[in-house]
Amino acid sequence: MDFHAARQNMVESQVRVNDVTDSALQLAMRHVARERLCAPSQAFAAYGDVEVAIAPGRVLMAPRDIAKLLQSLEPRAGETGLAIAAPYGAAVLAHAGLKVTAQESDPRAMAVIEPYLKEMGVKTETAPLKTPAGRDYDVIVVEGAVAELPAAWLKALKVGGRLAVVLKDSRIGRARLYIRLESGFSEREVFDSSPSTLPGFARTPSFEF
Repeated sequence: MDFHAARQNMVESQVRVNDVTDSALQLAMRHVARERLCAPSQAFAAYGDVEVAIAPGRVLMAPRDIAKLLQSLEPRAGETGLAIAAPYGAAVLAHAGLKVTAQESDPRAMAVIEPYLKEMGVKTETAPLKTPAGRDYDVIVVEGAVAELPAAWLKALKVGGRLAVVLKDSRIGRARLYIRLESGFSEREVFDSSPSTLPGFARTPSFEF
């Protein structure tokens, strides 16, 4: 399979047509080897308009969704970034000139993604996803949906830092952008999105009497 051609087609048919205009992100997505970040048996699907399996219960977000999520952060070269369960997001941000840490909780997923991320200069951390590795980040991206936002993720931002994540409590989710202010946070919806919910981040069922 010609992965180089597939990357170019992905940007043209899934990224640019969905209003992702950031030239640094487009350039990164034309170069980052997405097929190196999924299960080897799924490499053929790496550039399709689909989620692609990394390991049991873990997937890469579809290209359109991760591209729009990253653009909402307005990342800038020289900034620091934390990619939570977001290996492709980590690689794209690193290519765009950010200093990135990729955090993963599943050793099986880390075994797949770590070799290529290290080639990209990304620092890796294996730790529970609800507890951020480090603090004072400029940007944080999460490559999967959550029903509720852990407060610790917001606290890991520096003042002016941005967090992009999809909140999904039903079949339809919405990507949201959070910005840390001197006092509190601002938030806004940026687009509709329905990626898979990260393991351990679904809403806990409540009992009704």
